[in-house]
Amino acid sequence: MLVPSLRIRTGIPAAFGEAINHSRPQRVLSEHILVFLRYRGRDNPNELERYTYRTKVWRGEPSLPGLIPINQPLFGSEEQELVRKVLESGLITSAASDGQYVKKFEEGISKFVSSRYATAVSSGTAALHAALVAAEISKGDCVIMPSFTSVAAAEAILLAGARPVLADIDPETYTISRDSIEENLSSRTKAVIVTHLYGLPADVESIKELAQDKGLVLIEDAAHALGAEYKGKRIGSLGDMACFSFYATKNITTGEGGMVTTNIEEYAERLRSFRCHGESKRHESSQLGTNYRMSEIQAAIGVAQLSKLSKFLSRRKRNATILTSELVGASEIQLPVEPEGRSHSWNLYTIRIKTGGRHSTKRDKMVKSLESKGIQAGVYYPLPVHLMPYYREILRIPSGSLPNSELAARTVLSLPVHPRLDDKGMALVVEAVQRSIEKLSR
Repeated sequence: MLVPSLRIRTGIPAAFGEAINHSRPQRVLSEHILVFLRYRGRDNPNELERYTYRTKVWRGEPSLPGLIPINQPLFGSEEQELVRKVLESGLITSAASDGQYVKKFEEGISKFVSSRYATAVSSGTAALHAALVAAEISKGDCVIMPSFTSVAAAEAILLAGARPVLADIDPETYTISRDSIEENLSSRTKAVIVTHLYGLPADVESIKELAQDKGLVLIEDAAHALGAEYKGKRIGSLGDMACFSFYATKNITTGEGGMVTTNIEEYAERLRSFRCHGESKRHESSQLGTNYRMSEIQAAIGVAQLSKLSKFLSRRKRNATILTSELVGASEIQLPVEPEGRSHSWNLYTIRIKTGGRHSTKRDKMVKSLESKGIQAGVYYPLPVHLMPYYREILRIPSGSLPNSELAARTVLSLPVHPRLDDKGMALVVEAVQRSIEKLSR
């Protein structure tokens, strides 16, 4: 049986496709495609080179052999060695979350972002929830957050018992608008979550001034922004608390994992207690808590990854610079901006298709075009939170209320710039994007 995705995405003739069966291992599938590309390469030698590069280096999703992914972790012998040591020690996790590698990872992150305290948790979502609990956000409170962001922040607010109040974004930076925050303030507002989306810091200074003036807790959602800087200071110590994610697509990864940084001792104590069942000492809970612990295995990976972060960030920046320099003349797209005083961490390189339409047709066509050329483009996010079915039902925010968020959701797409991509890989990305733009403008 011919695999449908191959017929569509690679143009493999039926004679080749019929030989491929879904039950065959991925290796066999890749070999059949390679045979075809060698055949087609007689007329187009670059096709074989592109596929060979992708297959050897990227080993993409099973249904799309050789796809250059939007993000991919980069591991080496350092991670393997530290995980081996943890396994041999027998202490793979700690009931008090005070194992050797958890402590070392916390100390490393704290030093990197220049915060007094860092508390490791099990995910970025856990970090947001724990931060809200530490700030004593509870039933009846309102927390302002951007609608154009991961749903994790809204989940965390609801889990804390509060109500998410969704604000609009700046259309150039995609980060939360100070004016929209001010418009949504009420007597019940207790906190603001600012998302440093894609790795670009929000306008922290003006938002912090507003938060301090109104007596609000300022929480940074820095899931994308490890390594980003605002006016010379690294993201992670500018608000009351900052929440990081170490999911597989982030600037460093522990598989799953998160961290909350703060300079306020009281918050740090509450965070540590909350992640371990609210315990003040072993088997004695003094507050409501849960199990948000990070394991020693995760932390060991994090320690090794953190030692490589500077190199990862440097490569991401170089790759982003390559894309910008090659795409700067394309009138069909809006390139990412980096306002003065803000240094991007380039977790995602996000462009916007310039269109005034009410639908995402052009954007979606470009995503498919890039995929057909072996490049995975990500859409972060296809729906702002206020238009997701669950939140539409409970928040009752009508469509059109947050126009910048809705426009971004229809028109943005992100391109690969992760550190596994060298200059040769970036040349493949650039070529695919340029060809897709040409196709879009016809």
